[in-house]
Amino acid sequence: MSTLLQNFSIVLPVFLVIVVGYCLKHTRLIDASFLFQLNRLVFYVALPTMLFHKIASNDFQASFNPRLLFGVLAIIVTSAILSYGYGLFRKYPPQKLGAFCQGIFRGNVAYFGLAIIFNAWGETGFATAGIIIGFLVPPMNFLAVMAMLLPMRSSDHTMGSAFWMYQFAFNPLIISSFLGIAWSYFDLPLPAVIDSSMDIIAGMALPLALIAIGGSFSPQRLKGDIVTASLATIMKIIVMPLVAIPLLLALGVTGQDLGVGIILLAAPTATAAFIMAQQLKSDVELTGTIIMLSSLCSVATYTGLLYLLSILNL
Repeated sequence: MSTLLQNFSIVLPVFLVIVVGYCLKHTRLIDASFLFQLNRLVFYVALPTMLFHKIASNDFQASFNPRLLFGVLAIIVTSAILSYGYGLFRKYPPQKLGAFCQGIFRGNVAYFGLAIIFNAWGETGFATAGIIIGFLVPPMNFLAVMAMLLPMRSSDHTMGSAFWMYQFAFNPLIISSFLGIAWSYFDLPLPAVIDSSMDIIAGMALPLALIAIGGSFSPQRLKGDIVTASLATIMKIIVMPLVAIPLLLALGVTGQDLGVGIILLAAPTATAAFIMAQQLKSDVELTGTIIMLSSLCSVATYTGLLYLLSILNL
């Protein structure tokens, strides 16, 4: 029981900050326009600064585990293929198929995942996760776009080169992660003043990100296909991380690295999936429902997964 409570104490602070964001929005201390600007601040400034700073300040050779990256990426790609195949088998309409598939494999690794990992393993776990995320975001974005465009390939959807370039080349999380990786790999020094300034900016990244998540929660989003959304939620935050445990162990990934991989894979569906569903004219209601359900349920699943890793002593 004490182990379970200890793991719950890792997860609970993260979700309490999310609740604060929800309360701030619904007491009208903050509004939709503020949340829009807050999300931009987190996405373009605070979180990229935090990723760069934490990765650059740690030893790349000690933090990077290629077997962990391979295992996590293999689970994501396999989940995308299987969920797409399942949707075709069930004859889902094109918009529903894309939303269902994206909802299963595209996790909120930057906001939810990093917050839980930082609480559980501190800066060393964060550095490992940050490096992995740098390599994960491009293929996840690519798979998300493909999942929504392939079912509608006979329609008039055309995406210009600017759209694709932004998705893969101008994503600030990708840029900051790879800059941090290069900085760490070549063991470059950070001037003390820059290091201190980045530390201050990085300190606001996760709290603001969690407040933004809480402020964006809306019961109105729970109006999509509940059955399909529940299936996607179960696959995303329960099946994927559980399947990953034996695979990562078989690859020789244990200890903190195993925990980091499981937490990243157990992240609820990314809020960015909602924006992409709108852009690509996918099933927005189903996407919103999957995001809400997976986020609300993840407090229990994260606690359970951390407890499982503890009792198995992995």
